[in-house]
Formats: sequence, structure tokens, C-alpha cells
Amino acid sequence: MAAALSSSCIFCRIARSSTSTTLLHQDDRVVAFQDINPSAFRHYLVIPIEHIPTVKDLQRRSEDFALVSHMLNVGQSLLQRDAPNAEHHRFGFHQPPFNSVNHLHLHCFALPFTPRWKAIKYLSLGPFGGYIEAGKLLERIKPVSSF
Repeated sequence: MAAALSSSCIFCRIARSSTSTTLLHQDDRVVAFQDINPSAFRHYLVIPIEHIPTVKDLQRRSEDFALVSHMLNVGQSLLQRDAPNAEHHRFGFHQPPFNSVNHLHLHCFALPFTPRWKAIKYLSLGPFGGYIEAGKLLERIKPVSSF
């Protein structure tokens, strides 16, 4: 994995509570907060405390699978609590070169997108990257069974 923390990374500073960002969730592995430029009715980010640059740095191993699963569970719990009546919940990651911050972050949406045109930022571009749904990423990094 990458370095534990990066002093130049804004998300590392948020994870260490070195900013004024209000945390919606905090545990020993992740923190969650509102996106500074929301694209939906509710738009939260869940980030690992450890500095992991992008989804490309995740591997098919149990530690990475458990981390992404935990990130997804935290996001689902927050949206269930804060937007239980939203028309749809959506969870995913930008892939390089479309990620805005080089620190792994799960986008958690309670839809609709606001304004609706912002949905274009969260489309998969297949082999060219773009956005990957959390479930698809989990399939990609699920450890191979040794049976």
C-alpha cells in the first residue's frame, strides 16, 4: 500500500481532523463527510484514513476487499439515516484520470442529481475509466478462493 498519510493531501488532513470539515462518521479505518461541491440531494464522501491514491492501487486481496466493503457499509448507513426516502442511493469511485483528489474516496449519493446534468460526471466509460460502481469494484478486487 501507499504511505500511511500524506501531508500534502487534503483528504489526509481531513482524516486526521486537521481541518474544519465536519465529520459524519469516524472510526479506526475511515471517515465520512459532505462533498464540498455536492452533485445530489445528499452527496457524501467516505475515505480511508490510510493514504491510498486511487482504485488502481487496490488489489485482489482480503484487506482491500474488506476496506472497500466497510466504506460501502458506512456510506449506506449514512444515507439510510439521512435520506431514507430518496428516489435512489448510488455508490462509486472515479477512476484515473477522472479522479479529482488522489486519495481513494467513495461517492455516496441520495438522488436525484442536482442539477440533473451533474449525472454525466458519474458515468462509466468502460475500458477508458470514468466512474465505477462500488459493487463492480468489489467484484474486481474480490480475493480468489483457494479451494
